[in-house]
Amino acid sequence: MKLVDVYCFCVNEKKSKGGIMELIICKNYEEVSQKASEILIEQLIRKPNSILGLATGSTPVGLYNKLIEAYKRGQVSFKNVITFNLDEYLELDRRHPESYFSFMHKNLFNHIDINEDNIHLPSNNIKTLEGDIKTYNDLLKLHQVDVQVLGIGSNGHIGFNEPGSPFENETFATKLTEQTRNDNLRFFNHIDEVPRSAVTMGIGTIMRSKKIVLIATGLNKADAIFKMLKGPITTALPASALRNHPNLAVIVDELAAKNL
Repeated sequence: MKLVDVYCFCVNEKKSKGGIMELIICKNYEEVSQKASEILIEQLIRKPNSILGLATGSTPVGLYNKLIEAYKRGQVSFKNVITFNLDEYLELDRRHPESYFSFMHKNLFNHIDINEDNIHLPSNNIKTLEGDIKTYNDLLKLHQVDVQVLGIGSNGHIGFNEPGSPFENETFATKLTEQTRNDNLRFFNHIDEVPRSAVTMGIGTIMRSKKIVLIATGLNKADAIFKMLKGPITTALPASALRNHPNLAVIVDELAAKNL
């Protein structure tokens, strides 16, 4: 696919089921973050009480910075917004600096006017895990996500739905692959500190969202993006399930789009 020297290059692909997939190729991480933020800002302006599905990891940090800037400009408010996060490590206390609870507060929630009662992350309390997972699933069934933000792992995982995860899964506890743990090592001092398990929204839960925005940057995501968009739809590449969603936007930089 030839890239053109413009802000973002968008390809709309009509699907057999009547939906449209947008593939948006931007020059770099900054432009990917900007384009993704425009989608969420437009959503928040149109529906101030939107329900947002949020992701963690290094990729969405730029997006969250753009949302904070929009809030500080008075362009959007989060006071009526409800959020649901994709996942949480099982072996870290919520107060740990690398827990996703800490991540979300550091990179977004502490800087906007969101009501703490409207923030939802999967519980990682081992003692009450089974009941907490059911509660999270029941709550998600009552609140359909308007826009779900996703990243993608180098092995094609979304959330912590590792290769082989059934497409119909709701929120569940899962073991992390060594590839995922090694990818996340950059956030820790040693591989032994990287959690081996997590709680994650299942693909079935993710697919109930009204709109999905997947963002990916860097050459290390190029193979996963190619297989997601051009390969077979298979549990071996969990992100490939998203091609069955009726309203999907995939926003990548030139490096992540290299193989397309």
